Parts: sequence; structure tokens; C-alpha cells
Amino acid sequence: MATVKEDLITAEQYFMMSPPADGSKVELVRGELETVCRPGFDHGLCQGRAYSLLDNYGRTNRRGRAVVETGVVTERDPDTVRGPDVSFWSAERLPLDQRPRGYPTTAADVAVEVLSPSNRWDKIREKMRELFDRGVRMMWIIDPENRSVSVCRSLDQGLVLHENATLTAEDVLPGFTCPVAEFFV
Repeated sequence: MATVKEDLITAEQYFMMSPPADGSKVELVRGELETVCRPGFDHGLCQGRAYSLLDNYGRTNRRGRAVVETGVVTERDPDTVRGPDVSFWSAERLPLDQRPRGYPTTAADVAVEVLSPSNRWDKIREKMRELFDRGVRMMWIIDPENRSVSVCRSLDQGLVLHENATLTAEDVLPGFTCPVAEFFV
């Protein structure tokens, strides 16, 4: 007896969907909708600080743009659309005069994820793998509980910085520097 396969959703269909009526937050994972938990206050605070720091860097130097929870197609056929908490595109990767409709086809330079109590490391690593495979150059994993930022250049290469350290990203964000404590104020 053959099983009936559900119709999978494409990234283009996902982009055109209305938000869920119950207010839940969803990502598209291999053609299917996956509910993710709404973040708490500490998560939102750290996410806002990361956005503010990257946005200020991009605007001040006209080097790029930061966005919050913008979808990124990480896989095709079936499609996966992830929404990093914050993403930064350099002007070289996404010229300042371009505003993609839908999801950008170019990978961000930096993707930021803020950990929440509901996060599972296997899911975080899966998302990291997809983003690195797509071409993201650097990821920051912000941990509000431990007041640290893991700076990752691949799944196997990273550095954990605690709140008394200074974060720099010279090869990806020339001139960017900030105390790690800035993410937690």
C-alpha cells in the first residue's frame, strides 16, 4: 500500500503565507512548517543589542546592513528557510542600493543566534551547518545565561568570549570592535 506524501511548501509559498492565527512563530524546514518557541525578555534584549551594534557599524561606515529575523533560504528541494535572530550583509555582498524582495539570495556575512532555555544544541548545530553551507562567514552565538559570545567560523572552529573580553571581527567586519558586555546591558 502506497503512502500519500504531503505537499511540501516552497520558500516562495512560505514567503507569501499569512502569519499563524495563533501568533506562533514558524520556520520552514525541508518543506514543512516547524513551530519554534517565542523568545523571552533576555533573548529579546540581547537580540536588540546585537542588531543595534551591527546596524550602527553598517550605517556609520556605509559598510552594510543589519536586519532582524529575516528569512534565509538554506536548502532547496525541499526548501528550508531559517531566520537568524540578526543578520548582517556587507555592502560588497548586498549593495546598499539593493533591497531584495522576499529572501536574499546572497548569504549574510554574519548571522547571530541568541540562546534561549528552550534551545537544543542539536538544533542550533543543524541551523549553523545550514547557514555555513549557504556561505555565512561568521556566526555569533550569544548566551545570556553565561554572558558569553561564541564566535564561530565553521562548525568546528570557534572561540568563546566572556563579558570582560572584546569582540572583533576584522576580516569580516573591518574596524568592528565592542566589549562583549555590551550585548547584556
